[in-house]
Amino acid sequence: MTPKRGRTGRCRKKKVLETSTVNQSQEWPYIQLMKWLKERGFRDKRLRAAHFPDTGRGLMTTEPVRPGELIISLPESCLLTTGTVLTSYLGQYIQGWRPPVSPLLALCTFLVLERYAGDRSSWKPYLDILPGAYDCPVYWAAETLNYLPDPVKQKALEQRSAVQEFYSSALPFFKSLNPLFPEILEKVLTYDAVRWAWCTVNTRTVYMKHAHRECFSAEQDVYAMAPYLDLLNHNAGVQVEAAFNEKNRCYEIRTMVPYKKYDQVFICYGHHDNQRLLLEYGFIAANNPHRSVYVTRDILLQYVSRRDKQLKKKWSLLKEHGFLENLTLGQDGPSWRLLTACRLLCLATDEFTYWKKVFLGSFVSESNERALGELVRKICLHLLEETSQAVAAISSRKYEKTADPHLVLVEALRQEEMKILIYSVNILENGDTGTI
Repeated sequence: MTPKRGRTGRCRKKKVLETSTVNQSQEWPYIQLMKWLKERGFRDKRLRAAHFPDTGRGLMTTEPVRPGELIISLPESCLLTTGTVLTSYLGQYIQGWRPPVSPLLALCTFLVLERYAGDRSSWKPYLDILPGAYDCPVYWAAETLNYLPDPVKQKALEQRSAVQEFYSSALPFFKSLNPLFPEILEKVLTYDAVRWAWCTVNTRTVYMKHAHRECFSAEQDVYAMAPYLDLLNHNAGVQVEAAFNEKNRCYEIRTMVPYKKYDQVFICYGHHDNQRLLLEYGFIAANNPHRSVYVTRDILLQYVSRRDKQLKKKWSLLKEHGFLENLTLGQDGPSWRLLTACRLLCLATDEFTYWKKVFLGSFVSESNERALGELVRKICLHLLEETSQAVAAISSRKYEKTADPHLVLVEALRQEEMKILIYSVNILENGDTGTI
């Protein structure tokens, strides 16, 4: 069976045959889900599950919605939290385990065990509509990661290591659950199962702060799985108010933008660039206003003069003032942070005393601006060449029978970077750095 894809179904695979929205509310899994939610106190006549050509599975309106109106109010009884886990068969094992497990591990363990229980699980209607796999880099083939830009590749490798460590460190706790399932490790709490649960929690939970319990580690307990609500897709341009209402004990989402009948309803996962959306959710957002290309420290050092006797001092100042991180080129060209860092690195020996003016955004000299423009242009051309080579390699690789389908995601990210870099080079060649 093909894994179901939901919340993370954005620029994943090119849509060829899908041209219209398909109402999914009468499909058996969604009928069962709505019946299950109704039994737990949820009522909704304004939204329906649907499949959209550009975003995949989501929720559409059945009537016009005005700004300020409530679109979802999900009772606490429908939420899956650590409180849910503690009141289950897992509660006694968690409370008796030392050192305390993390809230994340408690949720992941519960998800895996409930999924394994199948028809015996009271959460089956919800589990049945969850994706069977995810497109986060933790699921990717190792070779596919090599096509990513270096900063994203590094974070993807860190993510894979984090999940592997998460699983390894949990093995002693998993073994303590043998009374529940004799085959607990061999067939149930496998690495693949825990990876699925980790991605489920990471991509689908809403923020809901819970009071600390002694049976859990010191990590913040801020997770809540929200069935049905988590079908809402991301759009950076929408505004919503989302929070747990302590008075009526419901998790509520109120839209600040209007919708027509049969429109798809969106929420905003945050003002994230596509690198972060890819890492955390496994998709690329088309026309993302926060799209960007990252410039690493190594690339900066590659194009500054090593003969500069003040380079060490300049580097120290950039580090002290936080200008060695989040240096980017975006849809408007080089960011202010990148220009500031490069402007400081381009200060001539007799201009170094003006370093404070640079951090304040002040003009230093015409020669400094020319040097700045040339440095950033070299960086852009370097990244453009590297990106062009990656796109060409992906293009030839993705049509092979053994090619990883996730290459489509990497290609989309790389092509987006090419557009940003070409635009930035044009700006720099026109000498417009001072106007950005």
